[in-house]
Amino acid sequence: MRVIGEIPHEACKITLFYWNNRYLIKLEKGPLEQTFKVQEYDLASEQHLKQLVSEEFIQAALARFEQMGQSLGEAMAKI
Repeated sequence: MRVIGEIPHEACKITLFYWNNRYLIKLEKGPLEQTFKVQEYDLASEQHLKQLVSEEFIQAALARFEQMGQSLGEAMAKI
Protein backbone atom coordinates (compact mmCIF):
# COMPACT_ATOMS: atom_id res chain seq x y z
CA MET A 1 0.00 0.00 0.00
CA ARG A 2 1.38 3.37 -1.00
CA VAL A 3 0.41 6.73 0.51
CA ILE A 4 -0.26 9.15 -2.32
CA GLY A 5 -1.26 12.15 -0.26
CA GLU A 6 -3.19 13.78 2.52
CA ILE A 7 -5.99 16.31 2.41
CA PRO A 8 -5.81 18.78 5.29
CA HIS A 9 -9.02 19.24 7.26
CA GLU A 10 -9.58 20.57 10.76
CA ALA A 11 -12.22 17.98 11.74
CA CYS A 12 -10.58 14.73 10.65
CA LYS A 13 -7.48 13.20 9.11
CA ILE A 14 -7.80 12.30 5.43
CA THR A 15 -5.22 10.06 3.77
CA LEU A 16 -5.19 8.83 0.18
CA PHE A 17 -3.65 5.47 -0.69
CA TYR A 18 -3.06 3.36 -3.78
CA TRP A 19 -3.22 -0.41 -3.44
CA ASN A 20 -4.10 -3.36 -5.67
CA ASN A 21 -5.49 -1.28 -8.58
CA ARG A 22 -7.61 0.78 -6.19
CA TYR A 23 -7.49 4.16 -4.59
CA LEU A 24 -8.44 4.24 -0.92
CA ILE A 25 -9.78 7.30 0.85
CA LYS A 26 -9.30 6.91 4.60
CA LEU A 27 -10.91 9.34 7.04
CA GLU A 28 -10.05 9.14 10.74
CA LYS A 29 -11.61 10.90 13.70
CA GLY A 30 -10.62 9.80 17.17
CA PRO A 31 -10.97 6.01 17.50
CA LEU A 32 -13.14 5.74 14.37
CA GLU A 33 -12.26 5.44 10.70
CA GLN A 34 -14.00 5.15 7.36
CA THR A 35 -12.39 3.81 4.20
CA PHE A 36 -13.75 4.20 0.69
CA LYS A 37 -12.35 2.12 -2.17
CA VAL A 38 -12.44 3.42 -5.75
CA GLN A 39 -11.31 1.36 -8.72
CA GLU A 40 -8.31 2.89 -10.47
CA TYR A 41 -10.13 2.64 -13.80
CA ASP A 42 -13.09 4.70 -12.56
CA LEU A 43 -10.93 7.83 -12.38
CA ALA A 44 -8.79 9.50 -15.01
CA SER A 45 -6.11 10.64 -12.54
CA GLU A 46 -5.12 11.06 -8.91
CA GLN A 47 -6.29 14.68 -9.23
CA HIS A 48 -9.83 13.39 -9.82
CA LEU A 49 -9.52 11.39 -6.61
CA LYS A 50 -8.75 14.59 -4.72
CA GLN A 51 -11.71 16.31 -6.38
CA LEU A 52 -13.95 13.46 -5.24
CA VAL A 53 -13.18 14.37 -1.62
CA SER A 54 -15.24 17.56 -1.65
CA GLU A 55 -16.43 19.46 1.41
CA GLU A 56 -19.87 17.89 0.89
CA PHE A 57 -18.27 14.40 0.89
CA ILE A 58 -16.36 15.24 4.08
CA GLN A 59 -19.43 16.65 5.85
CA ALA A 60 -21.39 13.46 5.07
CA ALA A 61 -18.52 11.39 6.50
CA LEU A 62 -18.44 13.56 9.63
CA ALA A 63 -22.17 12.94 10.12
CA ARG A 64 -21.50 9.19 9.85
CA PHE A 65 -18.75 9.53 12.45
CA GLU A 66 -21.36 10.93 14.84
CA GLN A 67 -23.64 7.96 14.14
CA MET A 68 -20.73 5.52 14.53
CA GLY A 69 -19.73 7.07 17.85
CA GLN A 70 -23.30 6.84 19.10
CA SER A 71 -23.58 3.19 18.03
CA LEU A 72 -20.29 2.33 19.71
CA GLY A 73 -21.33 4.12 22.89
CA GLU A 74 -24.64 2.26 23.00
CA ALA A 75 -22.93 -1.08 22.45
CA MET A 76 -20.34 -0.34 25.14
CA ALA A 77 -23.08 0.57 27.60
CA LYS A 78 -24.53 -2.94 27.23
CA ILE A 79 -21.41 -4.73 28.43
